Amino acid sequence: MTASPEAIELTKVAAAAAADKKAADIIALDVSEQLVITDCFVLASAQNERQVQAIVDAVEEKLRERGSKPTRREGDADNGWVLLDFTDIVVHVMHTEQRGFYGLDRLWKDCPTIEVPRAQPPGDDEDDAG
Repeated sequence: MTASPEAIELTKVAAAAAADKKAADIIALDVSEQLVITDCFVLASAQNERQVQAIVDAVEEKLRERGSKPTRREGDADNGWVLLDFTDIVVHVMHTEQRGFYGLDRLWKDCPTIEVPRAQPPGDDEDDAG
């Protein structure tokens, strides 16, 4: 069993929203083979608590526009990790240090990845070419 097309689409929307707020190391995983409670995880890193909150707000806003509201929200930006559960997908927005400590990337490394938008590095604007 693989992730549903709807879950993959929501995953891409969430990742794009995180990328718009300059989230680092955005990874999307199809965890449907391992978990029965969700299809996809989105992992995104932030440099500080304010950025964690900005990413969380952007993800919620973009998914709400698609008719999807979180069924559960855990953690807060002050603690460096917010989990947003949209049933079909779960979004983890973590302070860079928290992400390294908890190692979700390593824990779920055997799951297939989903191609998603990434934040552009600073100074790498497409408009600057030429």
